[in-house]
Parts: sequence; structure tokens; C-alpha cells
Amino acid sequence: MIRVLLVDDQALVRTGFKLMLNAQPDIEVVAEAADGQEALAWSRELKPDVVLMDLHMPVMDGVTATGLISAELPGTRVLALSTFDLDENVVAALRAGAGGFLPKDISPEELVEGVRVVHRGESAVAPRLLTRLIGTFVRASRPRPAPAALPELTDREREVLVLIAKGRSNTEIADRLNVSPSTIKNHVTSLFGKTGVRDRAQAVILAYEAGLVSPGE
Repeated sequence: MIRVLLVDDQALVRTGFKLMLNAQPDIEVVAEAADGQEALAWSRELKPDVVLMDLHMPVMDGVTATGLISAELPGTRVLALSTFDLDENVVAALRAGAGGFLPKDISPEELVEGVRVVHRGESAVAPRLLTRLIGTFVRASRPRPAPAALPELTDREREVLVLIAKGRSNTEIADRLNVSPSTIKNHVTSLFGKTGVRDRAQAVILAYEAGLVSPGE
């Protein structure tokens, strides 16, 4: 079972999400929280597999709670929720360790799939939505580093990182570089290990912050 903690300051929203998730044979909502402070307490006690985290809450916001949970409980994955598609807090949550982002008006099917994807350790963000988010909020606030950014990466790993940042899947990258998908998977695993990023969402942020990709490319 995928054990889920629901975090939202609106009880009605929590009830709706709980009904959707508990209807699945492989998902169980184990607790609910109305703010980030409660979320942190429940996470420490229950160590859920996935925390469904609203970003805009009183007492402690979802970004702060995401950072604390991600730092303390590496086995717990956070899936951020926001009312707004282009929300700078989403980028902050991804930086803090969230494994994905979903808008609150998603369908039940998208919510369930998002929980499963994050639980698998993958990034639950539509690649092109992710590049829009990063392009809008990351580069505007960070100076462009020197061209020698990320010197620990090989030229091929840097090339793969750029394509990830442009929203390409492993299969699309393999086609582009004329190699097998398993080779790309190995490159992705290597560059994640060298840079310390947890998933593709953080890899995209890294690529923009390092100046390897610019908004609009």
C-alpha cells in the first residue's frame, strides 16, 4: 500500500482527495493535516510514503514543510499542490525537495497517477509545464554562472541534462543522440549522483541555475 498524508487547510478539499485516493486498491490515506506544522508532526510519527502538500497554508506554509520533511525523512516523497499553474512557490517547493507538482483542479485519475509516480521516485510534473515554471521564476532571480558550470559532468552528461531541461523524455533523448534508452538511463543516474539532485524536477532547476538553458529556448 502507498501510505499518504493529506495536507490542506480546507477540510472540504481534504475530504475530496481522501475519497479519490481511498477508492484505489493500492493507496491508503493514513492522516490529514491542516497546516505545515501538523504535516511535519504527522510525517515524523507515521513516515508516510507520500505527502500531498498544499503550498498556501497558515502557521507553516507548504514550502517550509516540504524542505523539513525532505531533509529529515528521505523515504517520504512530497507531491506539491497549488491553485495556480504558474506559481513561484511551486519552484521553491521543487527546490526544497518536492517530487512533483499538480494543480488542484486535476482529475481523480491524474491525482492517483501523480501519487503513484512520485512514490516510484519519478517526477510528477508535465515536462513542458515544468520548463515553463522554471523558465519563469528561476533565471529571473539568479545570475548566470560561468560557462564552466557543473565541471564534474562529462560533455555527454551535460548534453543529456540540457535535453532533460527542455522537457525531453529518456526515449526522446535516446532518439536525439542515436543511442539506446538504457544508455541514457545510465547517463541520467550518473549525473544525478554527481550533482546530488533527487529527480528530473530538480535536474531542470539545476540546468537553469547553471546557465545551461535559458527561458524561451
